Amino acid sequence: MGMYGRDLLSLYEYDSDEIKSIINLALKLKNGVHPPSTLKGKNILALFEKPSTRTRISMEVATESLGGHFIYIDKTTTQLARGETLKDFALVTSRYVDLIAVRAYDHNDLVEISKWAEVPVVNMLTDRFHPLQALADVMTIIERKKGRVTIAFLGDGSANTCHSLMLASSKMGWEFRVGCPKALTPNPEVYKIACKSASNNKGSVLITDDPLEAAKDADVVYTDTWFSMGIKRSEERIKLLLPYQVNSKLLSHARKDVIVMHCLPWYIGEEITSDVAYGPKSVVWDQAENRLHTAKAVLLLLLTPGLKV
Repeated sequence: MGMYGRDLLSLYEYDSDEIKSIINLALKLKNGVHPPSTLKGKNILALFEKPSTRTRISMEVATESLGGHFIYIDKTTTQLARGETLKDFALVTSRYVDLIAVRAYDHNDLVEISKWAEVPVVNMLTDRFHPLQALADVMTIIERKKGRVTIAFLGDGSANTCHSLMLASSKMGWEFRVGCPKALTPNPEVYKIACKSASNNKGSVLITDDPLEAAKDADVVYTDTWFSMGIKRSEERIKLLLPYQVNSKLLSHARKDVIVMHCLPWYIGEEITSDVAYGPKSVVWDQAENRLHTAKAVLLLLLTPGLKV
């Protein structure tokens, strides 16, 4: 059905061929292939409720470098902060811009905006999903690995990064394992959908509270901060998650050519140790760079009618 004019909310709504098309276009753009179209004359509205570094910069540079205009808005400076409804915000801004990108705490707010917006809506991160990050993650893995890949996500299994990478991996036909405490397992609905998608694409999904079972012979070991999305710091949570720390001992159970991934920012000494974070197996800087190339691909595909990759 093509991607023109569609929303990107979670990756639920994209099949494996469509995800591969986004990655293929991103790889071409990264390798210097002239983009098949531009964003000239397109206005991108980016609404931020939550602070950002990589997402804001990558989306802004992607927009401007393709000839579009990027409009940054902090929610606290809008009428939303005074009680304007998300419905009215979406209906009004749809008359001004060609795409609305949102970084919000509550995924339901994003869904509400997409319900009323007359232009594509893109998720720049919510408490439930982070699809732009997952697309960059998949691109990075494809650059480094061939064939069927085994990914081990260690830490908070209920994290948005875990949810989105689980969905993306299931559609790629990869093996995805989550090593996490029983109290922090993935959302049951997300897990159910990922399992169905993995089955359709000859992949698999495993959840275990044994970090070594998750890491055993893994091609990719992935972790994320233990205190994202407004979660308050506590010694209790650190103690709960410490067995899932990505360190040299855990990596010894993975494949020798394992790569280590983290979406950043990280907290050295908590979810990952310094020697691993800055060591030869870490690909986090490529991963961060690929946020730019996948952002370009997403914007082009959603805003260009009939674009062929």
